[in-house]
Amino acid sequence: MIVGEVVNSIWCTRKEDSLTGMKLLTVKLLDMQNRDNERIIVAVDLIGAGIGERVLITQGSSARKSLENDEAPIDSIIVGIIDENAEL
Repeated sequence: MIVGEVVNSIWCTRKEDSLTGMKLLTVKLLDMQNRDNERIIVAVDLIGAGIGERVLITQGSSARKSLENDEAPIDSIIVGIIDENAEL
């Protein structure tokens, strides 16, 4: 798993049918000192993360397996929201 901070939402007027109903967020990845590493990814959010929150992300086949449809074209999914007072 990796740690990131939610930067923004992505709105798509058209997308793959298997992504219907899924919220897409841009996430800035963080290093272990909680610093920006200048890499931004798009992740599916099924747990209700908000802009500015630090989140846990899983990628690859683990991300797809956490969904009901493991054939969906998903590479990254938010699996947790880090508590505000938690230290990395």
